[in-house]
Amino acid sequence: MASSNLEDNNIPLVQPLPKLAHAQAALRSIVGLIGFSFALIACREHVAAPRIDPNGPVEVAIPEHGVYTGAFMDFGDAEDDVTLETIEDFEEMVGKHQAIIASSSYWGEQNFPTENLNVTWRHKSLPLVFWSPWDKPYEEDHGPDKFGLTEILAGKWDAYIDKWADAARSFGHPMIVVFGVEMNGTWFPWSGAYYGGGQWVPEYKNWKGPETFRRAYRYVVDRVRARGASNIKWMFHTNNYPYPYETWNSAAAYYPGSDYVDWLGLSVYGQQYKDEPNPDIPSLVDWPYEEMSRLDPHKPIMIAEWATGEFPLATAPPSAMRKPAWIKQGLELFRTRYPRIKAALYWHERWQNPDGSYSNLRVNSSVESLNAYREGVAHPDWVGDLILRALPKS
Repeated sequence: MASSNLEDNNIPLVQPLPKLAHAQAALRSIVGLIGFSFALIACREHVAAPRIDPNGPVEVAIPEHGVYTGAFMDFGDAEDDVTLETIEDFEEMVGKHQAIIASSSYWGEQNFPTENLNVTWRHKSLPLVFWSPWDKPYEEDHGPDKFGLTEILAGKWDAYIDKWADAARSFGHPMIVVFGVEMNGTWFPWSGAYYGGGQWVPEYKNWKGPETFRRAYRYVVDRVRARGASNIKWMFHTNNYPYPYETWNSAAAYYPGSDYVDWLGLSVYGQQYKDEPNPDIPSLVDWPYEEMSRLDPHKPIMIAEWATGEFPLATAPPSAMRKPAWIKQGLELFRTRYPRIKAALYWHERWQNPDGSYSNLRVNSSVESLNAYREGVAHPDWVGDLILRALPKS
């Protein structure tokens, strides 16, 4: 700019005037100072945001904006056959890294799934474990077994709980644990329906069934914490609607209290069998979301399981919403309609029913369904990489 102005005024540039020389020197100094300032700022920014070692003391932060994406990836009948190949195949198929990966740890196995969790954490994903007090064979709707809530409260399984907690502490990395998933339905043996249901207990000012579960939940969490497993975040996880649909079976009756809960979880399923309807997402989520939000005003909410099946048009009810549209709606509304939702895990599974039909909940049950899922999770508000925060070293 200066050179152009001087030429316009016919001033020779071979021997600059003294004032011009001083001006040029001052300009060089200013430019130098600006460059140094930018370098200093960059240095300070680098110092302020050092690389976080995922193997050091860290915790997983809740996204301020956006929603973690995750999945259960059909890890077998016991939901614990976790392999890196399965995870990578799923992520390649959907085009997105999964921030959270779910699997199960049934009490009937009597072990802590260290290998599964190591596979998940080394993949830079957060393990979510359904820790279910359930004995082999894992059949639904059969009522309590030897891991019943009353036996837990009586201390019968203290040694196993302590061993599991010690292994969780040794694992050392962040993990989410659900004790007794979907307790407000009758399909699992820890359901409140099997422990007195709606019988009122004045001593607890609560119904007997939910209160038994609530006491067992607190008992287990207290015992695990006493072993020093501070790397666990606990999730209270209900079915979106209770079954039976009764006042005593509400989420609030089971809620163990905010001191025992880090996440609030919901299962949201559409059509699982060929003769069922497939309601839209608002009818499945609006009321349960409000119910969960009332339990605590601050805890993040997770759609911990969500899926719907894909059935031949000839067998599906006329009112059933088609799967591609259902998936698209879910991936849009979870991140826009419900601000407390901070994670959603798709239940990618397929099974054969007694009548020979298949319930195919997998995202790739059709090309159209897979495309709907890929396009939905491609939105930048679906967060595929964990946000880590360093913790002080003890």
